[in-house]
Amino acid sequence: MEEQRLPSEGQLQLPLHVPAAPTYAASLASIQEAHLRIAPFIHLTPVMTSSSLDDLAGRCLYFKCEAFQKGGAFKFRGACNAVFSLSNESASRGVLTHSSGNHAAAVALAAKLRKVPAYVVIPKNTPKCKVDNVHRYGGNVKWCEPTMESREKEAQILQNQTGAVLIHPFNDCQIISGQGTIALEFLQQVPQLDAIVVPISGGGLISGITLAAKALKSTIQIFAAEPNGADDAAQSKAAGTLLTSPHCGTIADGLRAWLGTLTWPVVRDLVDEVITVDDNEIVEAMMMCYERLKVVVEPSGAVGLAAVLSEQFRSGARAVKCQHVGIVLSGGNIDLGNLFEKFKLAC
Repeated sequence: MEEQRLPSEGQLQLPLHVPAAPTYAASLASIQEAHLRIAPFIHLTPVMTSSSLDDLAGRCLYFKCEAFQKGGAFKFRGACNAVFSLSNESASRGVLTHSSGNHAAAVALAAKLRKVPAYVVIPKNTPKCKVDNVHRYGGNVKWCEPTMESREKEAQILQNQTGAVLIHPFNDCQIISGQGTIALEFLQQVPQLDAIVVPISGGGLISGITLAAKALKSTIQIFAAEPNGADDAAQSKAAGTLLTSPHCGTIADGLRAWLGTLTWPVVRDLVDEVITVDDNEIVEAMMMCYERLKVVVEPSGAVGLAAVLSEQFRSGARAVKCQHVGIVLSGGNIDLGNLFEKFKLAC
């Protein structure tokens, strides 16, 4: 019988199976690298406050105004990082994406800055102002039906025709890293933040922000803000598994996608809670941004404020100790034609 050797005194005996630490699509290092890459091109967006909104919320609110970013939304950060990460050979083939608007314009602008072609698949119900932005930045537009299946199908056809590199709107490591640069700036601008509230759809924005913020400040709480009519993140979080909602009904056109394979693990493991709000609450929050902050936001951009003012947030156990709350106003691309027509009629 073979002799079994026991570990000698002082010798460490390791377990047979050591669980590996989870790895995610981005890290603090990749986000810091992204910030260095895109810094020459992006705006350092301001943080605004409002004492009247503080009183209404019962806590100090800080608004990171990504509506002032190039292209009118946070999306330019990720698109810029993705496009400028490409090798010269890859970039020369052009870039391709599918988007309900803001990412489409962001990719078109980043491609214009790098002097390469951009091909964009856009749903037919995309707001005109967002389509106009794509044209303004020189993007080549192909229309599709307003479903994720149609977007992905048409993008694949276009990629086969052009050979362009696909820049996915959220399920992409470079996109996630680029969006995470918001947290680097936000915590430098407002170090005392207890929590950050972030709109959620495909999850690129909240994944990047969460990974950066929690690496820099482990105690910070991250809340996702989501419309009731497109609540796949809330359902997935509750079920503990990735779910999709093919049929979305919400005024927030930028929040109609669902989580991806790269973003879901971050939401599942690190996002503290998903707050859902209805469209009426979103519109009320938009009005407050217009009237009190004097900032133009689209419905998707106002969902964070709607979440903070909701009963779910106010009465939640996690939010009780959060007295300094950051809110990402993610974008401000909205058609104002009807509003100005009313002004003209009043003249």
